[in-house]
Parts: sequence; C-alpha cells; structure tokens
Amino acid sequence: MSGIKAYGAYIPFYRLDKKVIGTKGEKAICCFDEDSLTMGVEAVNDCLRNRDRSPIDALYFGTTTSLYKEHSGSTTMAIATDLRDDVYTAEFGNTLRSGTAAMKAGFESVAAGSANSVIVCASDARLGAPGSLSEKNFGDGAAALLIDSTSTAVTLEGSRHVTNEVYDVWRNNNQPFVRQWENRFALEQGYLSSMKKAISRLMDSLSLQPSDFSKVVLYSPDARRSAQLAKGLGFDPKSQLEDPLVDLIGDTGSASALLLLVASLEKAQPGDRILLASYGNGADAFSFRINEEIVSLQSNQKGLGVKGHLESKKTITDYLKYLQWKDLLPTEKITGPHAAYSAVAAKREVNSHISIHGSKCKECGAVQFPAQRVCTKCRLKDVMEPFSFLGQKGSIFTFNLDYITPRAEMPVVTTEVDFDCGGRIQCYMTEVDVEELRVNQPVEMAFRRNVLWEDISLREGIYSYFWESKPLR
Repeated sequence: MSGIKAYGAYIPFYRLDKKVIGTKGEKAICCFDEDSLTMGVEAVNDCLRNRDRSPIDALYFGTTTSLYKEHSGSTTMAIATDLRDDVYTAEFGNTLRSGTAAMKAGFESVAAGSANSVIVCASDARLGAPGSLSEKNFGDGAAALLIDSTSTAVTLEGSRHVTNEVYDVWRNNNQPFVRQWENRFALEQGYLSSMKKAISRLMDSLSLQPSDFSKVVLYSPDARRSAQLAKGLGFDPKSQLEDPLVDLIGDTGSASALLLLVASLEKAQPGDRILLASYGNGADAFSFRINEEIVSLQSNQKGLGVKGHLESKKTITDYLKYLQWKDLLPTEKITGPHAAYSAVAAKREVNSHISIHGSKCKECGAVQFPAQRVCTKCRLKDVMEPFSFLGQKGSIFTFNLDYITPRAEMPVVTTEVDFDCGGRIQCYMTEVDVEELRVNQPVEMAFRRNVLWEDISLREGIYSYFWESKPLR
C-alpha cells in the first residue's frame, strides 16, 4: 500500500491588489527574482522540512512555465533540495495537467516498485497579456507531495482520464502570453465537457455517488466555474467544494490542483474521501481515501503549507512595479562591467551555489561556508566533511545598501548572515523592507534567480541561481 506521506506548498509573499487591474480580490505574484523553479524548490522544502531526504528515489516536476526549452529544471530542483545524486528526475510540461500527470507517475512508480519514495512538485507563473482576462485571473504558486510505499494516511482509490483536442487555451514557443478563445466556447467545449466526463467516469468505476465525498477539489479557471461544475455533477458547492482560492491567489495553472489538494489535506479527517480533478486539453480525476494516519501526518507537518502562506503576505498596489517584475515594462538599463558566464566555474561551485553546502570540521565541529580545507577554529587542515545549510536560519551580522548596482529593487541590500548553527554567508537580501532592516534581524535562506547586472555579455541565455536571505515568514 502506498500513499501521501507529506505535503507542502509555496505562495509568493507579494500579492497584487486586483483593483489596479479592474477587478476584485488579490493575486499572488512572483518577486522579480522568483520563477517556477524557485517556487518549486520552496514547495519541496516546505514539504520535506525536518524530514530525512535520503530515502527519496525520484523527483517529478510539472510546469508550463519552464525557463528552458532544453535544460532540466527537475535536476536543478533535486540538487537545490539536497536529494541524493542518484535520484531519477523527470519534468512534465506543455499542459495544465502537468501537475497531476507528475502525481500519477509518482503513484505508479511506487506501486510498480521502481521507487519506494517519490517527491512530486507542480509550479507555475503564467503570463496574461496586460489588460486581458488572463491577467486578472492568473496567479503564481507551487505545491509538493511526498508519495511513499510505507504511508497509508492518504491512499489513491482510482483515477480516470479524458483527452480533448480543443484550442481553448494555448501558448506556442514564440509567445510570452497565454492565449484564449472566446470564453463561452472555452468553457462549454473544453473545461466543463472534459471535467464532467472524467469525474462521472471515475465515480461510475468506483460505484460512488456525490454524497460519498467529503471534499471536491477542482481546478478552476476563475472564481465561478468550479461551483458551476460541482453543482452540475450533483455536489453541494457550499459544503463540499474546496475554495478554489482564485480571489486570494489566482489561477495557479498546473500547480492549482495540487495546491488545493494540500489545502484540503490540511483539514481532512479520518474517513473522508476527496475527489481531485484537473483540466488541460482533457481532464484527470482522482479519488483519495483519508485514513487514521492523517492525524499523525498533519501533526508532523512543520512547513507553512497553504494556510501559513495565505496568512503571510504583503499587498502591493503599484501596477508599474508588477509589470517590471514580470519583465513586461522596458526599464532603463545601467551598463555594468563586461563579464562572461563560465560553465566551468558554475560546475565547480554547484555545491555551494545550488546545494548550499559548506563544510564541518570532524575534529572540533565548527561549520563554515563556503567549504574550506582549513578549519578557522582549530586550524587543522583537510579534516572537513560536507555540511548542508538547507533549512538553517540565521541573523544579520551586518548589511549594506547599494545604490549603484542595478537591480529591479533599489537599493540593493547585501547581507552578512550568521547561521544559528555556525558559519557565515554573504548574499543578497530579498523581500526586504529597508525601513525595518536591522542588525541581528532573524532571516532564512531562499533559492532565487540571481542576475548581477542587467546585461551580461556571453551569458547565452543562461539563468543564474543562488541563495539569498529573506525575513522570516
């Protein structure tokens, strides 16, 4: 028997007040140094906080907004979340169902015995053209599930799937914005038709009725459609439907179904049954059974989850800032020093830049970042072993406000952070309120996309990642 052993989520700290784009509610938006990969890393770490990562055999990553056409984000994610170097990694894309596709692959891998433990992540940061309905509805977010052969807290009873060749929502390689056909056609011939078929076939295959489900978790393109769908299938939207969160964080694309499942699991009770359905050129429908072990699972979850991330936020009303963060508004570029990207240097520093590994002295126990050959405490040489700073918190030893280095947010804040476990790192700070910045301020580390200068020649389309400090959420 296999099931969900842990869950996690990530919702960006910043929310755009949607009054500035002509509608109600808020939408979660990536900071200028975030993308689908960094959000996915945060969600996986939220899922695995205080858990042993060594048993994990595979990582499956679903997204429609990978920054690369040919480069594995799932591999970067596995390294950034400190998984074994022999884990199997795979990426699912090109459909809003990529999150549930990754989840199904995870369950089947464990059931087949090819893996004992699989981490599944879905993350999206889709773009809608300024002024469009998509811009109003889209939001950013990520979710993660740990599927394990020894867990029976949340078990999969069955699934059914529908394919539907319809151009209702699409984006080709040359388009930054998601495109959409006329709304009524998209809903009737795409979303409602496919979801009804998949859900009805699932219930028929398991001989279940709407009353057999405690919660119904439905991907929804806007705040109304999931209620319309649920009612049409015989469910009670008021008592059974999980809040689609569109008015709080927006439509998070391939991450939506898994995010809403995590929200439902956070308050699930033994004996509950949850129906989960996602959409994208067809539909996936799943039935989950909640067992007695859910109580222990919930008590062992140390991350923020959906509930914690919803409560931790900062609302912005500056539409120009939103456009700048999304690279939709031309900004003045300050010429920086000429520099070339070095794949050789990046490979050499991968343990510190991506894995955030330092060293620990086997003689005196002192830890250092980055890794060193000589211990700064006992002065012995070559007695070091690798040490992971992943999940370690710290405080600001000192900081600097830089008004010269060009970045999306000015001034640029650089910090010297002393980790609580020992060791020090120099890094940028993100999500910072300069007015509240102070020495000894508690911070944690965040995996972010890092660009020193606006234009660096010979970078050849490579995105650079590093760890930054940020205030505790």
